Amino acid sequence: MTREPKFAIGLKFKHYGRKHNNELAIVDIYKTYNNAGEMVNFTYGCSHEFLGQSVINYDINETTISRSLWK
Repeated sequence: MTREPKFAIGLKFKHYGRKHNNELAIVDIYKTYNNAGEMVNFTYGCSHEFLGQSVINYDINETTISRSLWK
């Protein structure tokens, strides 16, 4: 996979769904490499506020963020 992450750290987006309807911010990008040193996967770490505390979800993919920005 030679593709680089599309979204930068600090981007804020509104996550829509039946259960969650809150604003998230990208705080980290997690990249997975194979033994040859090639990047094979990446996911985003996003945070949001819940009961006054910052909660981080470590497995947000690019499609979820694209769909949220499209709406």
